[in-house]
Order: sequence, then C-alpha cells, then structure tokens
Amino acid sequence: MLQFETKVDANKLKGKDFLTLLDFSSDEIFYLLELAGNMKKAQKEGKISNILQGKSLGMIFENASTRTRVSFEVGMTQLGGHALFLSPRDLQIGRGEPISDTAQALSRYVDAIMIRTNSHEKVEELAKYSTVPVINALTDYYHPCQALADLLTIYEHKGTFKDIKVVYVGDGNNVAHSLVIGAAKVGMDIAVASPKGYEMKQEIIQKAKEVAVSTGSTVTVTNDPLEAVKDADIIYTDVWASMGYESEQKDREAAFAPFQVNSELVSNAKEDYLFLHCLPAHRGEEVTAEIIDSAHSVVFDEAENRLHVQKAVLASLIK
Repeated sequence: MLQFETKVDANKLKGKDFLTLLDFSSDEIFYLLELAGNMKKAQKEGKISNILQGKSLGMIFENASTRTRVSFEVGMTQLGGHALFLSPRDLQIGRGEPISDTAQALSRYVDAIMIRTNSHEKVEELAKYSTVPVINALTDYYHPCQALADLLTIYEHKGTFKDIKVVYVGDGNNVAHSLVIGAAKVGMDIAVASPKGYEMKQEIIQKAKEVAVSTGSTVTVTNDPLEAVKDADIIYTDVWASMGYESEQKDREAAFAPFQVNSELVSNAKEDYLFLHCLPAHRGEEVTAEIIDSAHSVVFDEAENRLHVQKAVLASLIK
C-alpha cells in the first residue's frame, strides 16, 4: 500500500478539471497516487466499490485509442458508474458545432467529460464552458493520465522517488512534457535527450524547472542520449512518429536512429534500471525487442496502472 505524508482536503478536488499536472500541487499528486494504489489493492482483493454509482462519464475520442478507452470504460464500471463513448461521427462537433455549445449541452447529461484530441486549446475551451470536470486524456501538449501511471509504476518498483533518476530518450512530445512535470512535482531528477529540432517546448521546460526548484529535483535537457542515460534508474521512450506525424516517418527514422533504446545505450544505466514505454511500441525502431521484452521492462504494469490512476482521478473529481 502506498502511503505519503500529505495534507490534502479531498473535497477541494471535487469539480476540478484535470488538464495538466501543472494545475495540481505535489501533495495533490501524492494523494492521487496513494488513492490509486489503494484502489488497485482493493480491486485485486475483489472488493467492489460503488463510489460512482449513478454517475456517467462522456468520453470524446477524436483519435483512435486502445488503452485509454478500455481503461476509462472499465474504470467507471469498477466504480459503479457508466461510460459513454463518443466518436466524431457521434457528435455535432464534426459538423461544425462550437465546442462551447457541446460543452454546455454535455454538462447537462454527464457528470464528467473526458477528451482525447490533438488540440490542447480545444480541451481548454471545453473546460471553460463545461460545468462538470473535464479530463485531458491526451492532447498535442500533455498526457497527464499517462504521467500519473508512470509515477505509480516507478514507485511500486523502486519504493521511493528520492534519489531516482528518470531518463526520457526520444521525441519531446506530449508524453515527455507530462513526464518531466510529474517527475519534478514528486522530486525525481529527470533528463530528457532528444535530437536537435525535436526537443520539448521551451516554455514547458521552464515551467518544469521552476517546479523542480521547489521540490529539490533537477531537470536536464540534452541532445546526447549517452550522457543522459548515465546512471539512470529509469529509461523511458516513445514512438518516433506520434499520431499525426506519420508523414514524417522517414525523416524521423534518420534523426532518431542514434536514440534507439538498445543494449548499448542501456549499458550506461544502473544494473537494476527499469524500462518504461507508454505503448504502443514499435520493436526495432525506438526500442529493440531485447529491451522491451526483458526482465527490466515494466511496460505492462505501466499500462495496467492507467486504469487505477484514472479511477483515482474520476473518484476525486466527480464524487
């Protein structure tokens, strides 16, 4: 069971939007992680919760998904609630209805709205006009649910965040943005290595560094993967061409080749390093099969933990 010394008024989380981890204090993140760990333990023990009985979640998907859809639907079911899948074909957004009108109408039907879309601005507008909590399930800028799952996985296997070095190798994308913020919030050191031209957005790096000052952690950004991985406790990567960038695949393959997570790269990490990947993975591209299928890999624990952290978020925001 996870236990953190936090002082959080859980009632203050009710009705709050979950758009980025920047909007949550370190204590609130610890609270969500602890709640997720307790919910995971209860679920493994067969204990049934009806904490969200009679509650409904509207799920807007403008991008295809496996783990996000399944984990949110199952999560609501395990908490006694109901999840409604809404594709662009099901919504008038696809026919030109303003996002503000959609937000106000859906708010009359459901108790929370989850959205997966390419535009973070669209999520912010949805939250502005919604009268129920809005949950960011992925945008072009952030992937906060994934970062919470990453943090839970790391803590489960390492038993602490103190003196842990996380290294992200690859595209400075939404996953990298949320991971670096999450690591800084819980006091972990993090290094991010990306090819030139594919780094994280500078304003997000700056925000993460400001958080790190208050938690005593460090944020390092480099173009040298070998330098970054030295003495790493955690090595993390993602696909080279995220959804929407498929047309750049060939150019990205050339730029990212030196950033492949393989046996040579991980030899610079600690002997007991863990490998993380948000999935889906392309074996032979960003990571070799030898690494992702090794005993160091905890990618399926990480995938499972999406379910539990999202349950914690749903329970906290809705109830």
